[in-house]
Amino acid sequence: MLDGLTYDDSEAPAIALVPQGTSWDAVHDHIKIAHDFLLVAAADGFAGAYWTGTEMVVLDGLGTDQDEAMDEFREQLAQRGEL
Repeated sequence: MLDGLTYDDSEAPAIALVPQGTSWDAVHDHIKIAHDFLLVAAADGFAGAYWTGTEMVVLDGLGTDQDEAMDEFREQLAQRGEL
């Protein structure tokens, strides 16, 4: 489990921000247990990750601005019926 995550709960759903440098294995392990929506910081921008109940889905290309990436992630989750 990832410790010390920062959550943006200004809108539903709450999304945790994963610090840059966190491995995808650590993200997978956390999401499989906690079922959080995660915004993962990478050198080239942000990706969103969530658990479907059977697997982790990663939505790449959410942009380089954290606030815009949060909005885009929420929008994509809504379009996919995950909210």
